[in-house]
Amino acid sequence: MQGRLITVALALIGALAVAAALVNLREARSGVATERVAIDNIPATIYRDPDAGKAPVVVIAHGFAGSETLMHSFAYTFARNGLIAITFDFAGHGRNPKPLTGDITEVDGATRTLVAETEKVLNYARTLGDGRVALLGHSMASDIVVRAAAQNPDIAATVAVSMFSPAVTRQVPKNLLIVVGDWEGMLKQEALRATGLVSSPEDPGAGVTYGNFADGTARRAYFSSFAEHVGVLYRPESLIEAQRWLDQAFGIARASDIAIAERGRWIALLFAGLALLVKPLTLLLPVVDPTPTGAGLRWKDLWLPILLPAVATPVILRPLPTHFLPVLVGDYLACHFALYGILTMLCLWWLRRGWSGPSAVSAAGARLALATVLLLGIYAVIVVWPINAEFTHFVPTFARAPVIAAMSAGTLLYFSADEWLTRGRDHARGAYLATKAAFILSLMIAVALDFERLFFLLIIVPVIVLFFLFFGIVSNWVYARTGNPLVAGLANAIAIAWAIGVVFPMVAA
Repeated sequence: MQGRLITVALALIGALAVAAALVNLREARSGVATERVAIDNIPATIYRDPDAGKAPVVVIAHGFAGSETLMHSFAYTFARNGLIAITFDFAGHGRNPKPLTGDITEVDGATRTLVAETEKVLNYARTLGDGRVALLGHSMASDIVVRAAAQNPDIAATVAVSMFSPAVTRQVPKNLLIVVGDWEGMLKQEALRATGLVSSPEDPGAGVTYGNFADGTARRAYFSSFAEHVGVLYRPESLIEAQRWLDQAFGIARASDIAIAERGRWIALLFAGLALLVKPLTLLLPVVDPTPTGAGLRWKDLWLPILLPAVATPVILRPLPTHFLPVLVGDYLACHFALYGILTMLCLWWLRRGWSGPSAVSAAGARLALATVLLLGIYAVIVVWPINAEFTHFVPTFARAPVIAAMSAGTLLYFSADEWLTRGRDHARGAYLATKAAFILSLMIAVALDFERLFFLLIIVPVIVLFFLFFGIVSNWVYARTGNPLVAGLANAIAIAWAIGVVFPMVAA
């Protein structure tokens, strides 16, 4: 009875949190009209106050593995304060149908492609407002907008968020604001270095404006408190700093306070509310096995299946060709998941704890399939919808379907084996965390063995950690309800393959 009351309470609190978040996220968009356009096949969105007339235009560019949705807070803030904003998806990202061409590590490769796309959007932006334009870019795009500004002397100002760009000089770009999260140590030093190019002979400091807007030498570094590489996009102070900088660059005298589009805390509340709804929703799943199944291994038997796949997988894959998917490092990751899963299955076979018999698949097949489909439906509501609506593009284009299918082939092997390994009657507590930590360590070994080819895995590792934590909590609830580890194993495998296949950039062969 007490457990049922707790479940009901969680459902009510979660529903109220979701409702409050949606109301406030809608408020952040109030007074702004949006229009989707295509600029030479580049998907873009225009944001403006429908009651305002001609105004300066700000072109906003997202970072690596992001999309235009990630930049909504800046776009809505600028539009609410009288500017026109335009966001877009780079090649290989979001809804853009074109793959990213050129070597991603070379200035003359992918960088040139991305600068060329930015210039196309800039040319379109000049037709929207009063002729004045500015640029804002995050992370990877901070370098892109700096280079684009160098080639377009009419750019009134550049805002570089989480900037790293060797293209910054004393003269380029004009009127540069650098916004960095206070938890981005190395990027803070880069911001001060770039600011120091015009602050000499005094030592550059954060929050101080050097130079002047009249001759384009204005430069300022600002550190947003309690923010890292993504959180910096949502901090109110980041939005206010950017708006004030553009006001000064465009000579706008503001009679009222800046109206920011406060979205960060409400997106966090939305995800928290939806997370509270997961456990109550898992009660809708059918019981697959009345007697819980799984390997049921104790710690003394777990060392082999934990250590062997972690060490052997990167060593075996090191000399093998793994370039078969048009998505950056996705092909290697699919192979890593697949081989890791196969080695885990072999360890289970060696220990005679693999899944076999009717209770695992055959007799419970219909209930297993139904439970898996229902869990995927829950993920669609709890994960796919909010991420796609408020965070970043999370619905695959047609070109990404084969990538997700290929990724699923690897993740299905891994998650099915791992769930079976870490579940069962009297299984070792903490086994799930230990196997996931071993997998992350295995990826680090892979990067160390082939840094040049796999260094982009370092970007995705934090995302994989977050997914492991979230889906691990959910799989524990699902196992307690269904009694079969394969329900969460199958659903989590598809969810992870979906996430990687949708988010990571598509690249040309």
